[in-house]
Amino acid sequence: MTPPLRRRTSALGFPLALIAALALLLVSETSYQRSTQAIHDMAQSYQLRVDIFRLQRLMVDAETGQRGYLLTGKASYLEPYAGSTREIGELVGRLARYYGVHRTELPDFERLAKAMTTKLSELELTIKLRREGRDTAWQGVIDSEIGLEAQRTVHDSVERLADAEARRIALHQEQVGESLLIGRLGVGGMTLLSLLAIFFFFRQARLRSEERERQAAVLQAERDSFEAQVRRRTRQLTQLAQHLQTTQEAERSRLARELHDELGALLTSVKLDIARLRSRLPGLMAAGDGVLPPEVNERLNHLNEALNSGIALKRRIIEDLRPSALGHLGLVVSLGILTREFAQRCGVAMHTDFDPVTLGESGELTVYRFVQEALTNIAKYAKAQRVDVSLKKTDDGVHVVVRDDGAGFDPDALKPSAHGLVGMRYRVEAEGGRLQLQSQPGRGTRISAWLPVPATPAGPGPEAAAAQPGDAVPAG
Repeated sequence: MTPPLRRRTSALGFPLALIAALALLLVSETSYQRSTQAIHDMAQSYQLRVDIFRLQRLMVDAETGQRGYLLTGKASYLEPYAGSTREIGELVGRLARYYGVHRTELPDFERLAKAMTTKLSELELTIKLRREGRDTAWQGVIDSEIGLEAQRTVHDSVERLADAEARRIALHQEQVGESLLIGRLGVGGMTLLSLLAIFFFFRQARLRSEERERQAAVLQAERDSFEAQVRRRTRQLTQLAQHLQTTQEAERSRLARELHDELGALLTSVKLDIARLRSRLPGLMAAGDGVLPPEVNERLNHLNEALNSGIALKRRIIEDLRPSALGHLGLVVSLGILTREFAQRCGVAMHTDFDPVTLGESGELTVYRFVQEALTNIAKYAKAQRVDVSLKKTDDGVHVVVRDDGAGFDPDALKPSAHGLVGMRYRVEAEGGRLQLQSQPGRGTRISAWLPVPATPAGPGPEAAAAQPGDAVPAG
C-alpha cells in the first residue's frame, strides 16, 4: 500500500511542475519580447548614427561641389551639390520625425538643423553670386566666416547626437544581455527542474517496479499455491473417481453374483417344480375324473413363459452389471457380442474392426465400459444409421474409436448434466489414457480413447474366437 506522504508528494508533483513550466514560459516570453524590442531599438539607433554621419558627409560633399564651382565656374560641380542638398533635406526630415518622439536630444537636433540651414544658405548664396559674375561679393561672403561657424556647430551637434545614440545602443545591448542572462538562468533552472523531474521519475518508476515485482511475487506465490491446491484436489478427485468406479464395479460384480446365485437358483427351482407338476398331471387326471380344467393348463403355460422371461431378464441384468463374457471369453469377443446385440436392438448397420490386444483386467473393463457408454449415447441421441467401432493396437498402447453418422452436437455447448462423457473421461484418465471427442451438428460424432499397455500385461484371454476385422453386422 502506498504511504500517505508518497501519495501527497505524487499528487502535488504534477501541479508544481506545471506551475514551474508556466512561470518559465512567462519569463522566457517576457525576455524574448524585451530582447526583440531592444534589438529593434538598437538597430534603429545604429541606423540613426549612420544617418547622422551621412548627413555630415553630405554637407561636406555639398561644400566640395560649391568650392569646385566657385574656383572653376564649371556647372558639372553643381550636380554633386544638388544631389547632396536634396538628400540632406530627406535625412533632416527623417531625423526630425525621430527626434519628435525621442525628445531628449531634440535641442541638439534643432541646433544641428539650424546650423545646416545656415550653411546651405551660405553655399546657395555664393553659388548665386558666382553665377551672376559678382566675384568680389561671393569672396566677401566666404571671408566673413559665417559658414565656418555653422560648420563647427554642425560638427559639434553631430558628435553630441552620435554620442547620445551610442549611449542608447549601449543601453540596449545591456538590456539584451540581461534578457539573455534571464533566459540562460531560466534554461538552467528548467534544466535543473528537468533533471530533478527525471530523477524523481526514475525513482518513482523504480519504486513502482519494485512494488510491481513484489505484487507479482505475491501473486505468483498465490498462483503457485492455488495451482498446487488444484493439482492436489485434481489428484484427489481422480483417485476418488477411480475408487468410486472400482467400488461400483465391485458392487456390480457382487450384485451380479447374488442375482446369478440366489435369484437364478430360485427361478430354476420354481421352473423345476412346474415341470414336475406338469409331469404328474396325467396321473392326477387318471385318479380323478380324467378331466383337467383348461384354465389350469393355460395358467401353467403362462407361468412357464413368465419364468423364462424372468430368467432372460436376470441374465440381461447380470450382463449389464458385469459382462460374464469379458471374464471368460476376453475383450474382443465381449465387444463383438455387445456390438451385435446393439445392432439387433437398435436396427443400425454395425461395422467392427477389432485387433487382439493385451490389457489388464481394469483396462479391459475400461474399454468395454467406454464402448458400452458410447453405444448407449448413440441409441439415446444420435439417430444414426451406421456405427463403426474399432480396437487397434499401437506401438505405445491401445486405440479404441466409436464413430456414428448421426445428428452430432457442439462439444463446446455441452450441458453440465452430461455426466456420461465426464465419467468416460475420468475412467480413461484414471487408467493413464486420453479421451478425444470430435463432433459437429449434422455431421456425426467420433469419440476415441487411448490407453497405455500395462508394464506387466495380463495373460492372453481366449480371444481366438474373436470376430474378424471388418465384419459387418446387418441391421435387425
